[in-house]
Amino acid sequence: MYKVPSGREWGFLAAGAAGLGAITFVYAGWLRIENATVVGLSYLLVILLVAAAATLRVAVSTSLLALLAFNYYFIAPIRTFSIADPLNWFALFAFLVVSVVGSRLSLVARQRAEEATARQDEMSRLFDLSRDILLATDAAEAVDVLVRYMSRRFSLDHVTICLPMAGGWKLHESGGGLTLDWADLDLAMATARGTLEFDAQRRAYGGHRLVTSAEGLRVWLVPLRLGMRAVGLLAASGREIEPGTLDALAGLAAIAIERAKLLEERQDAARVRQGAELKSALLSSLGHDLKTPLTAITAASGNLRMQWGDEEQRREQLDIITAEIARLNRLFQNIVEMARIETGAVDAEHEWVLPSDIIEAAVQQVQLALAGHDLDIQGGSEMAVHVDPRLMSAALAHLLENAGQYSPPGSTVSVTASVDAGTLTFEVRDRGRGIAGEDLQHLFERFYRGADARSRAFGTGMGLAITRGLLAAQGGRVWADNHPEGGAVFSMKIPVQSRAAVSPAGEPS
Repeated sequence: MYKVPSGREWGFLAAGAAGLGAITFVYAGWLRIENATVVGLSYLLVILLVAAAATLRVAVSTSLLALLAFNYYFIAPIRTFSIADPLNWFALFAFLVVSVVGSRLSLVARQRAEEATARQDEMSRLFDLSRDILLATDAAEAVDVLVRYMSRRFSLDHVTICLPMAGGWKLHESGGGLTLDWADLDLAMATARGTLEFDAQRRAYGGHRLVTSAEGLRVWLVPLRLGMRAVGLLAASGREIEPGTLDALAGLAAIAIERAKLLEERQDAARVRQGAELKSALLSSLGHDLKTPLTAITAASGNLRMQWGDEEQRREQLDIITAEIARLNRLFQNIVEMARIETGAVDAEHEWVLPSDIIEAAVQQVQLALAGHDLDIQGGSEMAVHVDPRLMSAALAHLLENAGQYSPPGSTVSVTASVDAGTLTFEVRDRGRGIAGEDLQHLFERFYRGADARSRAFGTGMGLAITRGLLAAQGGRVWADNHPEGGAVFSMKIPVQSRAAVSPAGEPS
């Protein structure tokens, strides 16, 4: 079918004609060269240059123009199209054949170079897409993200991944604006499930179908295959892509879909395993930590019922019961706080307060753990901060409780508060044996207890995890390290607004 020459082709033809005209003017009108060999080679050079940049019909047209100019200006009789010497017919025919064959060879070489460049470009696009797939970790939205990657990487107007479902199709589209007929999808899927054949000429597997969407767009339907099994269809519309590249694109899409399913299954399995581990750890901790105070309460209450001993001994039994009840209350409080953190039910209610007030409230919550220890408090009275004092004191109380449990009796627990550059910092230092290197990175995990902690009678491993959760609800963080002079240091930081503390009379203190 004849195709009207484009403006680009007319441009190359005009350039070729101009080149031939310039050579003819220089040789025939200026230099008076009559050597047919020199003229023919010069014409052939112009023809090859045109063939290297334009289509074959432009190169052949340029060859015919060169043949006419060669005959008219350089073959006797000059300035006529007649030929006196029969040998000149052979010369003209040889010139035409050489120019056309040279044009064809030049055009084929250019096409091969363009094909190689195009394939290199497609390979780069496929590599970039495969890297995008490997970096995608959200299994829930993996297919929707995939179609956007495919559309962007391959400059396609529309990309849709069609996955068969009971009674229809689930379509994942990039952008929209493409309406596919489900009958076309059913037919393409039925064809894809047939015998798998490879077309060596097109370098693609069978099953490709070209359909027209409701908007009048040409759409390629390509099977998504995992091995020999078709799992869906890839619908692509826009620029022309080789069938082999479409097959590779569909193969990558099928792998990405399978990977997303595996990631989702692994996440589900991890959640089930984590839930089982948490339940086991919680039951183990509760079984151990409930048993100890309940045993002590049972023994002390039994001693009181027997009415033995004097008043001081009976008071000691009552103190034991009181202490163990406080310990149980603390345990159940930890469970409630952990549940609130896990369900995201921690709401911060900010108010202006002094850091020293937060320390005082935290100390009141863990008096039992700090009994027998000296408390060294520094700072916290110069600047007021805008925080939730309830959450902050609860978080600090867990650090104080931890320091009291792991410090030797009679040792000092140090608490330092400071406000600097919009940040409130608390540091709690104990005088214990410090933190083992293998425990540092796990300290704030739920129910984690180090080797030293497991040798102690009481503790569920929830306190530090609760501290991290309470601080995270306010945009803060907590970490631990060993002090150079011995013991461990736990640090809390939280971004705050601050202002000068106000005295009871209303003046800045």
